[in-house]
Amino acid sequence: MMKVSDYIIECLVQKKIDKVFGYIGGNNAHLLDSIDNHNKIEMVNTIHEQGAGFAAEGYARTMGTIGVATATSGPGATNLITPIASCFYDSIPTLFITGQVNTYECKNTSECENNAPVRQIGFQETDIVSIVKPITKYAVLIDNIHNLRYELEKAIFLSEEGRKGPVLIDIPIDIQYKDFNPDDEKSFYKSEAYKTSHSHQNIDRYTIETITQLINNSKRPVILIGGGARIADIESELNSFLEKTEIPIVYSLMGKDLIKGSYPYNLGFIGAYGNRCASLTLANSDLLIILGSRLDARQTGRQTATFAREAKIVQVDIDRDELNRKIKADFSINSDVKSFIQQLHTQDFNLHIEAWQEKVLNYKKSYSSLSTIDHKEKMPNKIISLISQYAKAGDIICVDVGLHQMWTAQSFEVKEGQRVLFSGGLGAMGFALPAAIGATLGSQKRTIVIVGDGGFQLNIQELEILRRRNLPIKIFIMNNAMLGMVRQMQTEFLNKNYIGTQKDYSVPNFKKIGEAYNIKSHTVSDMDAIEKIIQTSLQTNTCELIDIQLSDSKHLIEPRLTGNRPMEDMAPFLDRAEFKRQMVIQPIPNKDQ
Repeated sequence: MMKVSDYIIECLVQKKIDKVFGYIGGNNAHLLDSIDNHNKIEMVNTIHEQGAGFAAEGYARTMGTIGVATATSGPGATNLITPIASCFYDSIPTLFITGQVNTYECKNTSECENNAPVRQIGFQETDIVSIVKPITKYAVLIDNIHNLRYELEKAIFLSEEGRKGPVLIDIPIDIQYKDFNPDDEKSFYKSEAYKTSHSHQNIDRYTIETITQLINNSKRPVILIGGGARIADIESELNSFLEKTEIPIVYSLMGKDLIKGSYPYNLGFIGAYGNRCASLTLANSDLLIILGSRLDARQTGRQTATFAREAKIVQVDIDRDELNRKIKADFSINSDVKSFIQQLHTQDFNLHIEAWQEKVLNYKKSYSSLSTIDHKEKMPNKIISLISQYAKAGDIICVDVGLHQMWTAQSFEVKEGQRVLFSGGLGAMGFALPAAIGATLGSQKRTIVIVGDGGFQLNIQELEILRRRNLPIKIFIMNNAMLGMVRQMQTEFLNKNYIGTQKDYSVPNFKKIGEAYNIKSHTVSDMDAIEKIIQTSLQTNTCELIDIQLSDSKHLIEPRLTGNRPMEDMAPFLDRAEFKRQMVIQPIPNKDQ
């Protein structure tokens, strides 16, 4: 026999999970006590439940295992909603464990003393399961101790099965401290539901051979890497395949860190704020192989009919519903990306794409992220490039949401062993700092945080953990004293009414705040000083905060897709004669230019 909370924690240990992130309250105190009493798992106490959720996400992304966060009932549980949604949209395997009021005062249990249709019976009682069902793979209230083993095993399994994602179990406090013998209870892993739940799809040999023939016959092939490829952990297989074929490659935001900057035919980031060289490469392709990318609107632009318009398209995704959703593929393969690339790698290739390789290298030389008419407007891209230059192999990069996110996607060149973590589908400001905590504590590696002044303030309280644990985290605040991405939209569409982005918006003295947390802190604005502090800071593992002040409001994201244009025709617009020279296929005329 063992206490329920002890059993839950032992299950996590058996999954080789060694960290749980959370904030204590009355209804999850037993769980924290069980963690603290176990010698193979550690409780990481954050300052806010949202910070705990993002830390669990950072841990899961870095470690390739389930991240776990816990909170008490009511406001503790509801504070987890944003990181739960972030994990859902980016397919991150995570387990959220919430405490709940006693079964006899929880409306959704058979033990409840009063089932009248009232809003609340127990103090802080909240139906978190119903709230998060649309943004989890599975959410369940454990209202009967005899269901505990089955439901916990099921939740853990579903988090990692198929397209990964978050799950939640809600456990009343009076169940947490009961005696429990798991050997007497039903196991999910012995159930019929488990035996029939595997989603892996085999790819027939004919399909692989047909795609191999397409590759060999192609003159302008391109591979597009998405977040699903990163989650499938295909780095080794993909690099071997690229060494064999030397096919040009582009990536979505979430696929960035699979492709090292040293690969010569890495053309970069695609989409509305992508690298021009990547957009031109994709647009001119005659074969596009899409690995784990859902092709959202920011990747394709509004004119979906012009997306890779002369290419045969092969799309591989573990989620059947993502296939052919916006772009009709010639081959739609519902499979784990890793299985696909492993099978493809066994084939013989005989490509003749030298002219295409020369063309894309010319794109890369002419239209890197630092190329612009006005160099001052590219100061942020230069700063990101410097962070990339002085960062070490193996560093983890956690990036928040805003202009700096796109600058990083454009200009950070990934080195061996580095990871770059973005909040993609949800785009949650406040993600980077707590995610860095989870990534660092899980991996024991140094993490670099790249964050804007807006996003940094959303979870600034988690600096206390950096101080408390003396974590090797470097924070670079791209501080333009505004919410720049929304301001850019206000400039274009709202007559420069900067309400909320500059009007009635302000930033504190970040250097003084860092020092208040006993963190070494700096403020810099001159470009020479910025380079010096980046170089000096990244030579050590000391926890450090650098407030980089960008005073010029002209710092925008360029190039960018504007209006109803094909994705390769980005602003600032190329001279029409030059643009036509760079197109292998026939360009689409622009009537408005």
